[in-house]
Amino acid sequence: MRIIGGKLSGRTITAPRGTATRPTQDRLREALFDIITHRDWDGIGDPLTGATVLDAFCGTGALAFEALSRGASHAVLFDQDRNALRTAKENAAKLGLAKVCQIVNVDARHPPKVTGACRLVFLDPPYGKNLIAPALSALDEAGWIAKDALIIAETAKKEILELPENFAPFFSRFYGDTGLHFVHRV
Repeated sequence: MRIIGGKLSGRTITAPRGTATRPTQDRLREALFDIITHRDWDGIGDPLTGATVLDAFCGTGALAFEALSRGASHAVLFDQDRNALRTAKENAAKLGLAKVCQIVNVDARHPPKVTGACRLVFLDPPYGKNLIAPALSALDEAGWIAKDALIIAETAKKEILELPENFAPFFSRFYGDTGLHFVHRV
């Protein structure tokens, strides 16, 4: 795996061994960040430049690291898997991003309260477990999601994305067996 764009373009990152973590593939990350960068987000502004990013269910940290490479200023990464957390920390150090990353052993459905909200939020939980809606509700209640935030939720293609009432979809794109859902807080 590698960082696709920005100041760290071409740098490699690793994934934990085993099947517990399902990293977002390079081509899918490239498509995702092309959309984030080049779309007019209907009044929410630039969701990336200078943003604080939340990568819930972070796995390798690839989504957060890609965002930092492309202009985000800070990233918070959540996961519960020890191997994923260790790998994300190793990747952050290897990329020279440890000082701008906070990597935390947290269940995204039970986050701590926060004083500063994030403008860009990635939710890439294990497929088929209906974790996105409860995580969105909990993150919002704890103050992690800014009013003008862009949320990207990744699901299996056949999975139906359910959203809490204060969130609405912009649109969805499907790549092979993966769905990318672009959502905003209303």
